[in-house]
Amino acid sequence: MYITLLLYAVLAGAYLLVVPVATYAYLNSRWYVATSFERGFMYFLMFFFFPGMLILAPFLNFRPKRRQIEA
Repeated sequence: MYITLLLYAVLAGAYLLVVPVATYAYLNSRWYVATSFERGFMYFLMFFFFPGMLILAPFLNFRPKRRQIEA
């Protein structure tokens, strides 16, 4: 019985925390250079792992970096 509970906890942690963090990192690095097929894959990842994305969203900040204007 404890093995089953441990397995559920590990799978829930992976689904809600580990894979969404990896997905966020992947999206952050590839968003502006992705091909159309890859962009469809990104949308699939966002849809499939949406509960984990929703949990992590308040803690992540992906604002664009400030531009340096040279005079």
